[in-house]
Amino acid sequence: MQLLGEICRITPGARHLDLACGKGEMLTQWAARYGSYGVGVDISKVFLTAARDRADELDVTGQVRFIEADAGTYEDEPHSYDIVSCIGAAWIGNGLAGTLTLIRRLLRPGGLALVGDCYWISPPPPEACASLQVPKDSFASLSGTAKLIEDAGYELVEMVLANHDTWDRYVAAQRWTERMATRKSGRPRCVGLAAILGPCTRLLSRVRQGLHRLGCLRSPRVSR
Repeated sequence: MQLLGEICRITPGARHLDLACGKGEMLTQWAARYGSYGVGVDISKVFLTAARDRADELDVTGQVRFIEADAGTYEDEPHSYDIVSCIGAAWIGNGLAGTLTLIRRLLRPGGLALVGDCYWISPPPPEACASLQVPKDSFASLSGTAKLIEDAGYELVEMVLANHDTWDRYVAAQRWTERMATRKSGRPRCVGLAAILGPCTRLLSRVRQGLHRLGCLRSPRVSR
């Protein structure tokens, strides 16, 4: 996240919209570090509560606000943001191309779009798609992803690629959040190493079956 902020050369007062912002970590950290102002949009009440708590913790409640809404249909003043981001949630536009279209109408001319999505390292066999539970055409190759961005009318100016370790942590964190959100009320929580590694290793063993074929484009920086 810090690397992305440095790459984007964020200036004080910059306006940042984060679609499917989750717990708002990027918005709040950048507001604290760079003096930017942000709006985060997410459909999850739980995540937005955590995002507001994080803003309070970092003393940036006057710089960021969070809106409960469907990021795929969110409306705001056209072309009013310096940065529009959507990291790991290209499903809001039914894929990367659609998400870039959503971003375009909110991004000022010359602004920066930050998008994060997966790509195929090599052509996947049917068993890899089955293991990952995704259709083959859900993602392109890395070069195909770059072409898709350019075909959408953007200039690709930077790429940051995730490695296997950071991808593992991303997937494991998602599963942890899901389990904590759906656990039975009043049921004791255990944070012992075995309790964490049990569900995670089962998940990662499945993910790694396709991992040598699937990469993650953490966030290409694209200029409109």
